[in-house]
Amino acid sequence: MITALRNLPAPAKLNLFLHVTGRRSDGYHLLETVFELIDLQDRVHLSRRDDGRVVRVEPIPEVDPEQDLTVRAARLLAQASGCPLGVEIALDKRIPMGGGLGGGSSDAATVLLALNRLWDLHWPCERLAALGLRLGADVPFFVFGETAYATGIGEQLQPLPLPQRWYVVLAPRVGVPTQGVFADPDLTRDTKPLKICGLSRGDQVFRGRNDLQRVVMSRQPLVAAALEALEQAARDVGIDPRPARMTGSGACVFLPLDSESAAVTVCNRLQGRTDARILTARSLPRHPLREWAFGGVAASHDVR
Repeated sequence: MITALRNLPAPAKLNLFLHVTGRRSDGYHLLETVFELIDLQDRVHLSRRDDGRVVRVEPIPEVDPEQDLTVRAARLLAQASGCPLGVEIALDKRIPMGGGLGGGSSDAATVLLALNRLWDLHWPCERLAALGLRLGADVPFFVFGETAYATGIGEQLQPLPLPQRWYVVLAPRVGVPTQGVFADPDLTRDTKPLKICGLSRGDQVFRGRNDLQRVVMSRQPLVAAALEALEQAARDVGIDPRPARMTGSGACVFLPLDSESAAVTVCNRLQGRTDARILTARSLPRHPLREWAFGGVAASHDVR
């Protein structure tokens, strides 16, 4: 019987493009995007409790423990499944908060995926993803766990295998509230969707844009400065800067590259030219827990 799980990966994501294609009557925006996982990861640690309590160990100072997505995920799953067990949750936070990298949603998804095994629930992926949508629009993607073309509010997902690539990611030292960006009257909400059949060629995913980018740049000079620094560094080393863009609602910006050596070259060029945190990351074709969570072989984490 499994009683504890340590070092569970919660990978970040990038929106390779992000189009706002409309708005529903309930106020939610209709989106078109491609989600891709990257190997920048938070780490989640879970210990089973027999008293039914969900306990957050060393909560993040800026986050109310009752609003922490990992806590909400565990309680939601316990309620929906009728499971009488509880869990103790600890988190090593490595993904920048408020950066558009989906860290909170990924942490919540990892809790759902791991508790599916720790509590011996045997829920299928579709059921767990539908529950995750109640926590946030990005959570179903992390449960789905592979590169995906997404529509609806981001929850309608189709697999989209893409070539592996490297990224340089800049994380400006500012958080961007998503709600304020979507509420901005200058936001374009009528972008014509692309066609998924063309996206499968790989490089076509960067022909789109991030419709939220212009709004965020006008509000956040640090984000605009980070993107400018990234584009200039690419130019300086002979790399096309046009694919550089913001992910999600910001604040992080990224540049796709074909090799680790190209990523290192751009990072070296950025040294001393930006106050943003400079990161390199590699794309992940699948979530490290994807198969294990639904009954597959053991993943690369500590099981006790």
